[in-house]
Amino acid sequence: MKDDKVKIVASGGLIGVLAALLVKFGNPVNMGICVACFFRDIAGGLGLHRAAVVQYLRPEIPGFILGSFGMAKAKGEFKSRGGSSPLLRFILGFFLMVGALVFLGCPLRMILRLANGDLNALVGLFGYVAGIWIGIQFLKQGFTLGKSTKQAAVSGYTMPFVAIALLILLLTAPAFIFFSESGPGSMAAPVVLALGAGLAVGAVLQRTRLCTAGGIRDIMLIKDFHYLWGLIGIFIFALLGNLIFNFETFKIGFEGQPIAHNDHLWNFLGMALAGIAAVLLGGCPLRQSILAGEGDTDATVTIFGLMAGAAFAHNFGLAASPQGVGLNGKVAVVIGLVIVLSIGYGVLKATAEIKAKGGVGANV
Repeated sequence: MKDDKVKIVASGGLIGVLAALLVKFGNPVNMGICVACFFRDIAGGLGLHRAAVVQYLRPEIPGFILGSFGMAKAKGEFKSRGGSSPLLRFILGFFLMVGALVFLGCPLRMILRLANGDLNALVGLFGYVAGIWIGIQFLKQGFTLGKSTKQAAVSGYTMPFVAIALLILLLTAPAFIFFSESGPGSMAAPVVLALGAGLAVGAVLQRTRLCTAGGIRDIMLIKDFHYLWGLIGIFIFALLGNLIFNFETFKIGFEGQPIAHNDHLWNFLGMALAGIAAVLLGGCPLRQSILAGEGDTDATVTIFGLMAGAAFAHNFGLAASPQGVGLNGKVAVVIGLVIVLSIGYGVLKATAEIKAKGGVGANV
C-alpha cells in the first residue's frame, strides 16, 4: 500500500512539475496543462470556431493519447471496445465542455490555477465537488450507460490515428489550419517539449488511472482515498514548480488572475455541471483522453462531444472571458444542468422499467 501511494503521488507530481515547466517555456500562465482548453484550441485550429485568440493544434493532446496508446500496447492492455450509449456520451461531453469554458478551465486546470494562487479556482473546486456529489446520487440508484462490448480493431485505433494526423498538420502547417497570432492560442511551449510532456503524462496515467473526478468520487462513494493522493501530488508539485520556475506570476487572490474571472456563482455552477457530467461519463477530460488511447471508442465519442461543445461555445458566445460570463453562457449552463440531470433520471427510469420486465444487462 505504501508503494501504491508513492506511485500515485509521483504520477500526480509529474503532472504538476510538467505543467509548471510548460508555463516556464511558453504556455499561458496557469494553463500549463488544461485538457478542455487544449481541445478548444485544437477545435479552433481546425476551423471549427473562429475565435482568433484560441486557435492552435496543441501537441500535448496527441501526446496524452499516443503515450497511453504506447503503454497500453506494451502492457497488452489495448482493447478496442465501445458501444455504451454513444449519443448520451456525446451530449454529456458537450455540456462538460460548456461548464468548463464558463469556469475557464478543466478540472485539472482548476487544481493548477489554485497552485498558482488563483482563489477563484477554490470556488470552482467547491462546485466540482458538489457536482460529483450529485452524480454519485445517480450511481447509488444504479445509473449506468451500459456495458462496452468488443469492437473491430480499427475502431480502437481511431484516436491514435487522429493524434498522428494532428501532429502532421501542426508540423506542416497547411494554409487551412488556423494559428493564433495573439492571446492564449499564441502562447505555447516548444513542440518537442509539449509533445514529450504529453507522452510522459499519457504513459504514466495509463498505468495509474488517475482521474480528478474519480479521486473525489471514490472518497464520497467508497471511502477510498487512493486517487486523492494523486490530486494532492498535482497540487503540491505544481505549487513548488511555480515557486521555483514561475515565481514572478505567482499571486494569491481573486482579482487580476490570468485567464480567469471572479463571477463566483458561475464559476461554481460551471464546474458543478462539469462534475455531474464527469461522474456520469466515468471520468474527467484527461481520463477520457487516456481511455481513448487504450482503444475505448466510448471515450473517443466523448472527446468528439468535448470538441463540439468547444466549437459551439465560441461560435455562440457561451464561453466566459476575463471580464466575466455573458448571458449566453449563463443560459447554457442552466440548460446544461437540466439536460444532464434529465439524462441521469431518464437512464434510471429506463433501467427500472427493464428490471421490472425481467430484463438483465440491457444497454440503456
